[in-house]
Amino acid sequence: MSVSANNPDRTSWLHVSKNSDFPIQNIPFGVFLTRDDIITIGTRIGDTAIDLGALHQLGYFDGIALTDDIFLQDSLNDFIADGRKTWRAVRNRIAEIFDSNNKTLKNNTKHKERILFRLDEIEMQLPVQIGDYTDFYSSIEHATNVGSMFRDPDNALLPNWLHIPVGYHGRSSSIIPSGIPVHRPQGQILPPNSDTPIFSPSKMVDFELEMAFITTDANDLGEPIPIGEAEEYIFGLVMLNDWSARDIQKWEYVPLGPFLAKNFASSISPWIVTLDALEPFRVPGPKPLKKQLPYLQYKGSKSYDIHLEVAIRPKSAKELVVSKTNFKYMYWNMSQQLAHHTINGCPVNSGDMMGSGTISGPTPDSYGSMLELTWKGEKPIILKDGKQRTFIEDFDTVIMRGHCEKDGTRIGFGEISTQLLPVFKK
Repeated sequence: MSVSANNPDRTSWLHVSKNSDFPIQNIPFGVFLTRDDIITIGTRIGDTAIDLGALHQLGYFDGIALTDDIFLQDSLNDFIADGRKTWRAVRNRIAEIFDSNNKTLKNNTKHKERILFRLDEIEMQLPVQIGDYTDFYSSIEHATNVGSMFRDPDNALLPNWLHIPVGYHGRSSSIIPSGIPVHRPQGQILPPNSDTPIFSPSKMVDFELEMAFITTDANDLGEPIPIGEAEEYIFGLVMLNDWSARDIQKWEYVPLGPFLAKNFASSISPWIVTLDALEPFRVPGPKPLKKQLPYLQYKGSKSYDIHLEVAIRPKSAKELVVSKTNFKYMYWNMSQQLAHHTINGCPVNSGDMMGSGTISGPTPDSYGSMLELTWKGEKPIILKDGKQRTFIEDFDTVIMRGHCEKDGTRIGFGEISTQLLPVFKK
């Protein structure tokens, strides 16, 4: 089935501003609460949210094999489980309905009142029920920077790093959508020059700029996913701020890896941008520095040219962009991550989320965490109010944005905006 929704010449009868992340070529998917307190699955064109449940009930998806309640749910899991053929048919139909040449819905005032919402009339929800969450460590620049800080700079990468996409299983219950504040975590910390830990709020709360992909039902227990088929099981991507408490992490991560330092919160952008929508922005990835095993070898371009940035906004000052980087820098791509994740037969389900790991580029202004940007706090960032930051302070808001742009077409993710609050107190 062709992806007619991606037609770069198509325009919409809905208003779309020039630099919008959400032109008619995007058609992302999300879940929102309407002005009538009804949760529905929807999409977005420009600054208009579209209720897909109402659109379906009014017959606009006739001819596509969909269950009656497919869009009347509080998560996208069932829709995602229907597979790529269904996703493409629905995106193509939405593009047709809102094409500037199609007057069917445009001229039906009663239907538009049920289907269309201003953004200030809705409240975005978590788009999927995330059963499992895996976080990879796939940026060679980030891994090298961290290894240089805490180990020998000449041996910054551990021996396995160039051979496997390193990852760990995270905690899905604390994944939240943009706009939900996060409390400063607390836990055990080892003070300098001490061999006994203390219990304390983290003094080194950090952001991690990541992307994450959402999967569909992919395989049975014991069945690997071949790398050449991996993209068939990836629905789309969101931006991910995988919050970290560096001082807690330093004490706890040996021998089993991240725990309390990472499971207190992870923030994601609420609109899932499909892999189909990102198709025009494919680019080659970095060349392997060592020959990879056959199950990780792939053909074609598997990376995506996604421009990313991070800003910090203090409580009473303007934001400052502190990092600009790109998803294309990732050494291990999504297909390799999914193939490796399942090579031992691990089953993957609809709504599972897999984070890229911190995305850092080759220059100091493209690093994806405060740990790197300030180099362990040795090089503070000066904000617009003149105050310094080595890590994130209470009431700071961290904002992440991402978009692709090529030949006049811009496809974006919107933003993640999350404020850090003080330690939770009853």
